Amino acid sequence: MTDADARQLAGLLAEEDRLVFTTFDHTTAWELGSRLRAEALEAQLPIAISIRRNGQCVFHAALPGSSADNDGWLLRKAAVVERYGHSSYYVGCKFRADGRDFDTDSRLDVGKFAAHGGAFPVMLGTSGCIGTVSVSGLPQVEDHRFVVAQLERFLVERGQIPAR
Repeated sequence: MTDADARQLAGLLAEEDRLVFTTFDHTTAWELGSRLRAEALEAQLPIAISIRRNGQCVFHAALPGSSADNDGWLLRKAAVVERYGHSSYYVGCKFRADGRDFDTDSRLDVGKFAAHGGAFPVMLGTSGCIGTVSVSGLPQVEDHRFVVAQLERFLVERGQIPAR
C-alpha cells in the first residue's frame, strides 16, 4: 500500500466517522432522499437514488437518464456496505490498495455485490451501520462525492454535526 493509498483510505474513514446520524427513521429517509433528488434534478444528474434502513428500501427515485441497470447497481453497492460496514467506495479502494481485486478476491457473487463508489453507510450514533444511502449513474468517484456532500449538508443543517 502506498502513502497515497493510506491517505485516501484514512480520508474515506474520516468521512464515515463524521457523517453520523443522531436519529434516523422513515421521515429522515424521506427528507434526505427528497434532498438528494432535488439536488440531482437541479444539476440534471442522470441518477437513481436509494435509501435503505435495516434491509428495507425506504426511499427510491429514478431521475431522467437513469435506467433499470442503475437499480441493480444500487442493490449491489448497498450489499457491500451492509456486508462490510463501510462505503462501497472505501471497500473497493481498500481491495485495490492491498493489491487485490474485489470481484475475484472477495469470493462474493459479483451479481449481488459491487465495490464501486456510490453507497454510503447510515451510521446511527454508537449503534453502527443501520442502512445505506446510494446513488448510481455517474462515474464511481462522482457518485461517492455526491452522496457525501449531500449527507454533510443535511446533517449540518439539522445540527447533528458541526459545520466545517
